[in-house]
Amino acid sequence: MTFYGGDELDKVYDDALEDGFGLVASNIAEPNVMMGLMEGAASVDSDLLLQMSAGACRFAGDGDEVAGLKAMGNYIEVMAEQHDIGVFLNMDHQTDMEFIEAQMDLDIPSSIMIDASHEPFEENVARSRQVVEMAEEKGSDVLIEAELGQIKGVEDEIEAEEAYYTDPEQAVEFVEKTGCDLLAISVGTQHGVAKGRDLELRPDLARDIRDALDEHGLDTPLVLHGSSGLRPEQVEEMMQYGICKMNKDTRYQYEYTRTAFDLYSEHEDEIVPPEGVPDSRDTFFEDTDWSPNKDYFDPRVVGRDIRERIAEVHADLAELSGSAGKSRYT
Repeated sequence: MTFYGGDELDKVYDDALEDGFGLVASNIAEPNVMMGLMEGAASVDSDLLLQMSAGACRFAGDGDEVAGLKAMGNYIEVMAEQHDIGVFLNMDHQTDMEFIEAQMDLDIPSSIMIDASHEPFEENVARSRQVVEMAEEKGSDVLIEAELGQIKGVEDEIEAEEAYYTDPEQAVEFVEKTGCDLLAISVGTQHGVAKGRDLELRPDLARDIRDALDEHGLDTPLVLHGSSGLRPEQVEEMMQYGICKMNKDTRYQYEYTRTAFDLYSEHEDEIVPPEGVPDSRDTFFEDTDWSPNKDYFDPRVVGRDIRERIAEVHADLAELSGSAGKSRYT
């Protein structure tokens, strides 16, 4: 079995902090992206951290998030057995305490992110601590990630951009009060409470947060959300400051659609009837000389292309983040 829980993931993060690399946490909602990610990670000997949001679970479960998590969890476990690398699952941006408890009871994810970053500081602390305590009471093999963005004490009507960066000393207070295993920080990437604001990327702030945590004896791995728009050199700089988890979602969504678009555009004449031929989809063109070519409309054709492209993209990202060649399990 190579689908592991929180105890093993914690060891990977320890390696990441020591060696200065990070895992590219990759969102999935269906099997093609998932299998492409596994192939890409395995090709460069990198452990793999998959992610699912509540919305992705609902999509996979046809509206039932618990059913979707069960289905995808089983799929991940079975497919992970085909690879020697370690495979993990993080539950991304969770806000529903009932669903969080169900995740722990199902014993499927390796880690869970409680997102109360939109709340005032004390409420964020309280909710994040509640999830940490829930995991402890249940004895769950799961790590807990929390997010801190807005600075403590900022009034709702104040829109100063500085309010949307994580304050280093406040990060220390937050980790000590919540007991979270990982901390997602706001350093200018377009995500969460900072999304849509004209923020400057602040790698120096990631460094200051890392230093502040270290000074207080906290080796908490840091997480960077909203990283799809970062340049390679920016990612490499972030990895130097204890960023051990870097989230990717939008990039894969685009690669999925672009790959399908390119295939269908290239072979449009073999999929869509030409001008003058009735679009007889209900009778499958039995009354015309023209017929579509199954070599291109079979979903497995584009599915294989999507998997290959996702594998290429993830392999490149693993090289960039430094996790390539660092699997604990190969």
